[in-house]
Amino acid sequence: MTGGAGTIGAAVVRRLMRDAEWEVRVSDQRGAPQWIREGCEVHTGDLRDRDVARTAVAGCTHVIHLAAIVGGIANFHKLPYTLTDVNASLYNGVVGAAVGEGVERFVYVSSSMVFERATQYPTTEEHVWECPVPRSAYGFSKLAGEFWVRAAHDEHGLPYTICRPFNAYGPGEMPEDEPGIAHAVPDLIRKCLALVPGEALPIFGDGSQTRTLTHIDDIADGIVAAMASPAALNEDFNVSASDERTIADLARVIWTACGLDPAAFALEPQPSFPVDVVRRWPSVEKAKRLLGWQAQIALEGGIAQTVKWLRGVVPATAE
Repeated sequence: MTGGAGTIGAAVVRRLMRDAEWEVRVSDQRGAPQWIREGCEVHTGDLRDRDVARTAVAGCTHVIHLAAIVGGIANFHKLPYTLTDVNASLYNGVVGAAVGEGVERFVYVSSSMVFERATQYPTTEEHVWECPVPRSAYGFSKLAGEFWVRAAHDEHGLPYTICRPFNAYGPGEMPEDEPGIAHAVPDLIRKCLALVPGEALPIFGDGSQTRTLTHIDDIADGIVAAMASPAALNEDFNVSASDERTIADLARVIWTACGLDPAAFALEPQPSFPVDVVRRWPSVEKAKRLLGWQAQIALEGGIAQTVKWLRGVVPATAE
């Protein structure tokens, strides 16, 4: 799999390593942690190079493609050209290598951002054909990847499955110094842990935006289930929880998990970005029907676990 050193990637690797059926090769430009090096074959290289990508894929029956530039809402606006350039180059390298190798299944991990401008709720997989094109470079780049994969299938017979995670969170993703570069959960946890009594929690927008947060372990399980299922061949799936929450509600859950006084909960709305999805609520019926899969981890428990992990790895937040 590509991108195995990332947050979702590492969760997928852990899930695969629990199943004796799979021998795992991880390819990433970054160095893999020790536990991955001990349990997997590791390939290090820039998969934008087609020769490097062919070496990474050689001998694999299944490929899970997760390598991409990702991040929070600020990252989408800060690096629009870099996102499109790098992600498209990765498609050229990795999809091309999978076609050349004749893999049994290519799993492309897309994004909920392909539904950035959705008009149907809950949003079904079929809505991708009617949904307006994303305005953000990131959303467009992930949608482009879906077209890359389908084109490889149409022209070369590449067997594929597309998985769209929704609002991944969980242990593994570090917050950034600049708000909005990381995803919302680590960003809000860091802010909460840095508050002094009486301060309000800064958020982008007024808090009425909705998200459907999905724990990385659930996402990993959904991706592996889709990869292994004959019913998922040449299909696309929303890989998500089903609990739609407002940003204000999510902030309250994080506030409480950080040990702050619930009675003192207060938000400080701040200007958001030109592209800030107003509503995100996917349909998960297709995954239940075809894969027998659904998310298992409740939001409050998953957030508490993530706060505990972050306190342990960021010294400044340990007190």
